[in-house]
Amino acid sequence: MITLNRRKALALMGGTLAASGLAAPAIAMNKKVKVGALRFTSHSGSFVAFERGYFAEAGLDVEFEFFQAAQPMAVAIASGDIDYAVTAISGGLISLADKGAIKVIGGALTEEEGIDGQKYLISSASYDAGITTLKDLDGKKYAVTQAGSSFHYMGSKMAAAEGIDLRFTPLQKVGAIIGAMKSGQVDGWSIVPHIAKPLAKAGAWHIAGNVSDYIPDYQVTTVFTSAKNAADERGQTESFLAGYSKGVDDYAAAMIDKTGGDAGQDEMIDLIHKYVYTDRPREKAAPSIVNGTMRLSKNAALNVASVQDQLSWFQSEGLVGADITLDTLVDDSYVETVGA
Repeated sequence: MITLNRRKALALMGGTLAASGLAAPAIAMNKKVKVGALRFTSHSGSFVAFERGYFAEAGLDVEFEFFQAAQPMAVAIASGDIDYAVTAISGGLISLADKGAIKVIGGALTEEEGIDGQKYLISSASYDAGITTLKDLDGKKYAVTQAGSSFHYMGSKMAAAEGIDLRFTPLQKVGAIIGAMKSGQVDGWSIVPHIAKPLAKAGAWHIAGNVSDYIPDYQVTTVFTSAKNAADERGQTESFLAGYSKGVDDYAAAMIDKTGGDAGQDEMIDLIHKYVYTDRPREKAAPSIVNGTMRLSKNAALNVASVQDQLSWFQSEGLVGADITLDTLVDDSYVETVGA
């Protein structure tokens, strides 16, 4: 186990509670922790836990730090700048796990049959030029944030199934990709539904397929922390997972199961709007927040079969070491694991 500053963590990247539920956490005595997040509906578990006092009840004084991509969050965890985060598995995250710096401790966003999920997209300029199906993207530019990102993984899995080759084009940030898709500088991309659907309706691009059709039961994002926290701060880590899981339960009840009816959904939209689409008035933000509703794993259960598939893909692409095992990446002692 090692301690890293942010510069060392970047260098190491190389460019690239029980089965029945969470155990009762040890109260962390108002311990201050920093949580990494993206301003996506899919990060609502953390937002709800904070706003409804579940982190505070678990003894945690939570402060958010916001990012624009997955890999910088992995660096921040490894360097100790943040304590916990929810994000996709990336080559950088795996490489840092291999160095003993971080551990995946739970599951978050997952593709579930019957719930609208992530979409594959074709830019409108490309569509108008005759590229109307995913198979037509053969040899075309496909946007990713970085090589070794979840976008890279999703694009590659689709390309393999369709028997095509893609020209992966790293653009670093989601905002830059949206601009490139609108202007026709890239041909294809994949993204969560709250971004995909409203901009497709506005004519920015065309939806060409569902990620779940190519990657069933995909564990899209995971909960992770430093290896030090996982090993030495068990009470604090259990407290974080307990608070987060209560937030997930409330989110699912309001947005998926709709146990509170329209009033419950409206209340949840108001809460999420504090963090997502904050530059829009509530009435314009609400449809996109609803469009982004996807399943978050109950009790942070982790689909280890999906994580293994992702790890194997990164290895097959030469993006991470061939000898890295699932145990190197995952500490499975905190939550229920499925798909093993």
